Amino acid sequence: MTRSPSDHSLADLADLVAEQFSDYRHSEEFNELSLVIDNSDREHPTLIVHIDGQQSANLTERVDAFLRDHGARTERERHDDTDIRILATLE
Repeated sequence: MTRSPSDHSLADLADLVAEQFSDYRHSEEFNELSLVIDNSDREHPTLIVHIDGQQSANLTERVDAFLRDHGARTERERHDDTDIRILATLE
């Protein structure tokens, strides 16, 4: 993946999340955890962690704590009981 200087640290954080929670990411199956970096605001890119599945509340707590432990500021969007997004930014 090619990284611009502004999203380098955020991309590194995404890699850490992918590694730490690899059990929830499957290449050929439904992913309970998906990662996207939104660069629409070049000065403040956002890592979007989409969590979907029956264990989403528990997984959301774990991922949110992991992100905060790694210096991210987080916000949550809940679309229903099993569809949650964590928006993470770095200062």
